[in-house]
Amino acid sequence: MRNIFMLYMPPGNPEAMVHYEDTIHKRVESERIFPHVPASLARKLQQVFGDKRIAVWGSRDSASNRAKFEKMSEGDEILIIEGAVIKLLGRIACKTVSPTLSRELWKNLRGDSPEGWDLIYFIANPKEIDLPFSKFRELFGYQSNFQLRGFTSVATEKLQTFYAVYDDLYSILLRLKKGEEIEEIPNPDLLQEDRLHEAGEAAGKPTDAPEAPDEQVLSEHLNMQWLLLKMGKQAGQRVWAPRSDQGRISSQFNFRDFEETFAAGLDTQTKYVENIDVVWKEEFRIDAAFEIENSTSIYSGLPRFADLTMVAPNSPYPMFIVAPTGRRNRVREQLARPTFRYLHLADKVHYLPYEKVKEVASFFGESGSGLNVNVLVGKSEKLKD
Repeated sequence: MRNIFMLYMPPGNPEAMVHYEDTIHKRVESERIFPHVPASLARKLQQVFGDKRIAVWGSRDSASNRAKFEKMSEGDEILIIEGAVIKLLGRIACKTVSPTLSRELWKNLRGDSPEGWDLIYFIANPKEIDLPFSKFRELFGYQSNFQLRGFTSVATEKLQTFYAVYDDLYSILLRLKKGEEIEEIPNPDLLQEDRLHEAGEAAGKPTDAPEAPDEQVLSEHLNMQWLLLKMGKQAGQRVWAPRSDQGRISSQFNFRDFEETFAAGLDTQTKYVENIDVVWKEEFRIDAAFEIENSTSIYSGLPRFADLTMVAPNSPYPMFIVAPTGRRNRVREQLARPTFRYLHLADKVHYLPYEKVKEVASFFGESGSGLNVNVLVGKSEKLKD
């Protein structure tokens, strides 16, 4: 269960606004950070952020703040609230106590305190959202007159109540910002694969057995994995393929740039995504998931996406079924299975033909300029009835 931390900034506080602009909005070059942290932490920051600038915040080293800071773990949620508005949300990547880094990053502009902000935390996937804090209060059952002060965290009992019903706070707040409805976690019994088979049989459809792929099918599958992995790296993403496939991809295409710390801080339980054919990841969040289907049944990938939808129904990233053009109608038929309809999977899964993947790969060549997941979304289609 992830902790949720909240940092309150009084509206109009000039010192807080300057610090926010300098180290959250603009972010910080790693060269300013690394001399002031242990080598092990510098390596961790390099793993998470690569060469990108890093969002950094800190708190005064009081007894109260120190107690909360000690509870902070990789992947915990962090909200920065200004007045009545959630200004930013993100995840804790790592933390350190460093007076020298505090002095490097933040000055006491008002001159009324010699103290620094020595309890320092680095924020992955920071998202400026400007969402009314009242939305958060409603989600967690706070009274309408609840007032934030300083650095605090959500009580354990409220966390337990929230996570018993919902999945990921980050995804939920993004949906609320867009005016979309949020979904509760469905009945976990539906995760059982035999229920999927029963649903198909009850609808008068035969249960699909996976086919034994021939060498040509395996070669096409591996080539498509490589193209999607290569494009992900060009787009600046961390990329992942199942460990059982990585050796073959490396051997055939000399590609070895797989994400080394795939599970670190991940916003979805790892077991539901580690066997997906290709995953694009940015810092602690999945950016896209791809299942490659070239057999007649078109079945192996959709149950994985169903599982993902069961445990994380509010996740905003696109899920793609990548298949030859001739398989389009078969994908549509499979999406009509009762359990998939119950999960509204056709609203969430994109059909992306092989030919479109190759078209995008050919257009960008070795360049990543302008390449992102939205390019592939634009080349895909939804197969809703």
